[in-house]
Amino acid sequence: MPILCDRLLKLKEMFNSKFGSVPKFYVRAPGRVNIIGEHIDYCGYSVLPMAVEQDMLIAVEPVKTHVLQLANTNPLYPDFSTSANNIQIDKTKPLWHNYFLCGFKGIQEHFGLSDLTGMNCLVDGNIPPSSGLSSSSALVCCAGLVTLTVLGMNLSKVELAEICAKSERYIGTEGGGMDQSISFLAEEGTAKLIEFSPLRATDVKLPSGAVFVIANSCVEMNKAATSHFNIRVMECRLAAKLLAKHKSLPWKEVLRLEEVQAKLGISLEEMLLITEDALHPEPYSPEEICKCLGISLQELKTQILSPNTQDDLTFKLYQRAKHVYSEAARVLQFKKICEEAPDNVVQLLGELMNQSHRSCRDMYECSCPELDQLVDICRKFGAQGSRLTGAGWGGCTVSIVPAEKLSSFLANVHEAYYQRSNRSLAPEKQSLFATKPGGGALVFLEA
Repeated sequence: MPILCDRLLKLKEMFNSKFGSVPKFYVRAPGRVNIIGEHIDYCGYSVLPMAVEQDMLIAVEPVKTHVLQLANTNPLYPDFSTSANNIQIDKTKPLWHNYFLCGFKGIQEHFGLSDLTGMNCLVDGNIPPSSGLSSSSALVCCAGLVTLTVLGMNLSKVELAEICAKSERYIGTEGGGMDQSISFLAEEGTAKLIEFSPLRATDVKLPSGAVFVIANSCVEMNKAATSHFNIRVMECRLAAKLLAKHKSLPWKEVLRLEEVQAKLGISLEEMLLITEDALHPEPYSPEEICKCLGISLQELKTQILSPNTQDDLTFKLYQRAKHVYSEAARVLQFKKICEEAPDNVVQLLGELMNQSHRSCRDMYECSCPELDQLVDICRKFGAQGSRLTGAGWGGCTVSIVPAEKLSSFLANVHEAYYQRSNRSLAPEKQSLFATKPGGGALVFLEA
């Protein structure tokens, strides 16, 4: 951990010059890369992420006042202070400090506390922002653990993950909980199958002959700043309700596509057949959805849709359900192949990643031209599989590369994608790197 030690020392010095004192403790929470299982956690399905070595690090000093003072080592992020007992989170502006406030407020509300002590916090992050590696969720998790530590309270990792997943929604993103779960439950050296309701994590041993490489498209997408993400959540919710109605299930209480499968007690393959039968590929209008469900437009807007999707005029239900059910099946196949470890394990896993990218691009429409180009370049130079990771619409790709091809792969991709365009402006380290499964969130006490 020599690099981490250097960062802690630097952080301590900066903290001292900022606040005129030394931190009492530090909290670290990692970013993550989702190897497979995109946009299905909020539909109730298992995902397969691993923590990356990049993280959020916060130096903390509890203070006697009730003032929360937040600073960031990155000069692009301005200082912020507020009363610890009057937390306001502005959903219209996904500013950096609001993610800290989400984690803080989540713990505060969980314990029903009203008279909270203040603290001085200095945040340092080396996860590229808006890159799909979950820098925002890492900050929420870090803040939750900071607050818990200051209060001297205890919670399990699972409880912490669930609180942070719920509290990130204060910023207006209807996420599913994968990012927060892996941030707390990650263990060095292994990816995790994360299952929901109840939340649990199972080790998935990745093949030793391959390396996972992350490449940043340098297109930034802040999912809290657009409605792309929440529209997809609503399209999946609507698809679940129409499928439930089609099968004469009590559709009003159904929110997620997984619930339809569970209530019918059938396989993912059978759910794909029902989707073909029940939904049409043409987009649905709000009026058609109301007719299918036998409800008014007012009921649709106020009882089903989220505030920032109420004015949408088209919803693609068939495509979204097809992606979710096929992607959920790919996650289970990926885990099975890792367990069985056949001779062509890397090739088989790569093919699943390629299928995942095609589905994200064509059925979920969460890719972008730069991501597609980067995926093609990665495959051309030796990746057995490559796909977008994170919400999409920008951010990163993840590729599975045979270990012996790693150095030529990195050199060729760097030249083809970063040097032949003005993308070489992106910091080298943040553009292209191999990563191993890292550990989860931790507290370090000041020695």
